Amino acid sequence: MELTGSQIVIECLKEQGVDTVFGYPGGTILNIYDELYKHSNEIRHILTSHEQGAAHAADGYARATGKVGVCFATSGPGSTNLVTGIATAYMDSVPMVAITANVAVNLLGRDTFQEVDIAGITMPITKHNFIVKDITKLADTIRKAFKIAKSGRPGPVLVDITKDVTAAKTSYKKVTPEVIQRKTDEITEEDIKQAIEMIERSKKPFIFVGGGAVISEAHDELKEFVDKVDAPVTDTLMGKGAFDGTDERYTGMLGMHGTKASNLGVTECDLLITIGARFSDRVTGNVKKFAKNAKIIQIDVDPAEINKNIITRCSVVGDIKEVLRLLNQRLGQQNHKEWLEHIHDLKQKFPLKYNKEVLTGPFVLEKLYEVTGGDAIITTEVGQHQMWAAQFFKYNLPRTFITSGGLGTMGYGLGACIGAKVGMPDKTVINIAGDGCFRMNMNEIATATRYNIPIIEIIFNNHVLGMVRQWQTLFYEQRYSYTNLNDKVDFVKLAEAMGAKAYRITKKEEVESVLKEAIALKEPVVIECIIDSDDKVWPMVAPGAAIEEVFTEEDIKK
Repeated sequence: MELTGSQIVIECLKEQGVDTVFGYPGGTILNIYDELYKHSNEIRHILTSHEQGAAHAADGYARATGKVGVCFATSGPGSTNLVTGIATAYMDSVPMVAITANVAVNLLGRDTFQEVDIAGITMPITKHNFIVKDITKLADTIRKAFKIAKSGRPGPVLVDITKDVTAAKTSYKKVTPEVIQRKTDEITEEDIKQAIEMIERSKKPFIFVGGGAVISEAHDELKEFVDKVDAPVTDTLMGKGAFDGTDERYTGMLGMHGTKASNLGVTECDLLITIGARFSDRVTGNVKKFAKNAKIIQIDVDPAEINKNIITRCSVVGDIKEVLRLLNQRLGQQNHKEWLEHIHDLKQKFPLKYNKEVLTGPFVLEKLYEVTGGDAIITTEVGQHQMWAAQFFKYNLPRTFITSGGLGTMGYGLGACIGAKVGMPDKTVINIAGDGCFRMNMNEIATATRYNIPIIEIIFNNHVLGMVRQWQTLFYEQRYSYTNLNDKVDFVKLAEAMGAKAYRITKKEEVESVLKEAIALKEPVVIECIIDSDDKVWPMVAPGAAIEEVFTEEDIKK
């Protein structure tokens, strides 16, 4: 049958099983929006308050569901407003397809109104991108975009379509998407054998889990592997929930704000088994001193990550679920009772601490865990509150902690929270924010209220840019250069003006009742928690230091 380009876009989305699109209309994309209007009973469209919010919502939807997130934007500023969201998804390997429209082919390159080379702009921050100038190539391009976005190491793909293509007609035939196979072609017998031999020789193994284990849905295989290796487990921000955070072998996060048990344990171990982690600088600290006593095994789907930041002794390239399945079949039961007892002693000796006498971020997060029983999806912005959410809320399932790890995008969490809730409507979804981050994209509260998406936004308001101020306190002799936010903005009135229910908490005793009420309301809620501007995230590793040099407030006082 013969269809317009706009009709083909919608039919291809239906082919791919897309049920939700986040976006913002404009001149060049009007034809597509007109067609979307006719299919509103099949594809839900969420009109965000800003295109950046649409990109973050598509990202949060993808991370929560495991499906490809989709966002729309018009040309020029509409498409450039997606850039931060696309870069965020790229750094954290999130499957997303961004569909933008551009000016007609005969107007390209003429500085036409709202013309921009969005394909050129996003080339370094997409897994792949396309500009479609020929109607006959449109359907296959969209299909390729979805395949690329979700195969191997996932990532965002941009499809830019000129306006004349959205109006032109060509023949269309429905195609059933091919099943994406897990990547196994680079897994070799030699690599598997070497990994098993190294594990069997190890006396003090440590397992280090990253976001790749979440993406590959390797939760069950990872649990079996940990049991067989009989080793302690640490993780990255992106790896949270891949291994049960309530398990006795779990030692907490690794790195700059990792636990002492994890940082000291990894420094002491003789074998570090790294699963789906890319050795970010925030994890390794001084790379020359990282895991200095250990041989390293790295398991990753992307060969480009092998030996990129840390030199390994053994690597296995392939889908993590499949690699772990092969290792579990071949590996005999190991026993490291004394090593585990030593790590347990470190956990007992160096627990996470905070001031329990006053209202703090950690107290709110522990109370939130208690009230929800851990059955919630937590999204975050970036900063101190993000670290506290990683430290003090326990994650026992994958896709329940959604945060900007690689790019560190302030303003990410609220859009992601909306996307996660739309994708997982039966889950309690809560965004943890600081006051600085909330200011970035707080207009998305209006999106939540427009559609009555019952998210909960918790703002830790310390009236400063908390993490930046923490660095200024510790490393810049308390020169607080432009980090004070102590102005007259009233977040409660602001939230209420956008149609949300709002609370302000100033003392510990109010937390539990407000959280319970907010969850029961089933409507958008904003909770402002007033905390001290000098509260800090502990432990900490100074930039450039070895992770074993991790210190706490007590260490500074000593």
